Amino acid sequence: MRKHDSLPLPLAAAPFTFGSALAAGVPLSRLRRKDVINVGRGLYRPAGWDFDLEGAARALSAASPGAWISHVTAARLRCQVLPPWLADSSELHLSKPRSLPSVRRKGIFGHTVLALEDEIELVDGIRLSTRSRTWLDVARILPLQDLVSMGDQLIRIPRMDFEGRAQPYNTLAGLRALVDRHPNLQGIVRAREALELMRVGADSAPETLLRLAIASVGLPEPELQVPLRAGDARSPSADLGYRHRRLAIQYDGGHHLGEAQIFSDRRRDKAFESAGWTVLVFDKDDLADEFRRAVQGIKRALRNGSLDHPQASGFASGA
Repeated sequence: MRKHDSLPLPLAAAPFTFGSALAAGVPLSRLRRKDVINVGRGLYRPAGWDFDLEGAARALSAASPGAWISHVTAARLRCQVLPPWLADSSELHLSKPRSLPSVRRKGIFGHTVLALEDEIELVDGIRLSTRSRTWLDVARILPLQDLVSMGDQLIRIPRMDFEGRAQPYNTLAGLRALVDRHPNLQGIVRAREALELMRVGADSAPETLLRLAIASVGLPEPELQVPLRAGDARSPSADLGYRHRRLAIQYDGGHHLGEAQIFSDRRRDKAFESAGWTVLVFDKDDLADEFRRAVQGIKRALRNGSLDHPQASGFASGA
């Protein structure tokens, strides 16, 4: 047999299983060379491979029949909202049913859990937990506000023009049903707490965190996605606000830095101001401050609004 000087593609580009190596005509003897690393039972990678989460997860899934990618790994693959300290995590989490042996692969976080068939799906050849099940799985490690942020993104109403879908990934009722299925799962108490704080309408995690910061100081809960003209689909809207106080609150994230978006934001804010609203705009600096200064500004605006709009004086009694 001719000596192989290099691994064939795709084996040379990403982790692979022993079965896929044999299918590509690569014998076991070739896998014992220094340019191939055995990372676990039946699982290999090229020695010079630069870590890629999707590639690693794909190979791990292929090498683990009956198991599925889960927890932080599944969240990252789905681009679900995670706090900064987990957003770039290279952890590999693998879940198995109780009928299979426990996960004992080096460098793999193994979980033996109970999961129903509709809580696992096949996406681009990778078996992984659904977005909703992933949210439930990470409830044991995420702080409450971050779990609420992830949950808000599951129940938000998407924009068809931008996302190609019109239905949310789940609903509050659906998530409650999921939680009720697993009363003994670690983190279930925090998941229940998060459900009580989740709201439909937050388009981003910072919007959720701002809403939670407002509530934490006893201010009344703001409305979400507040249109300037109720019932008008073309009306500009505020991320959060108090209609009876004519207070519009915007969080402008990184995508608001483009010239066209800046122009659109200015036009949006001027429309509110022309109608007699006060507009407060916050950004990443306020997020880094955990919205402490922002909340003080909202307090002042609500207090001033009670003077301008006495008919709504009982609305912000916590201000």
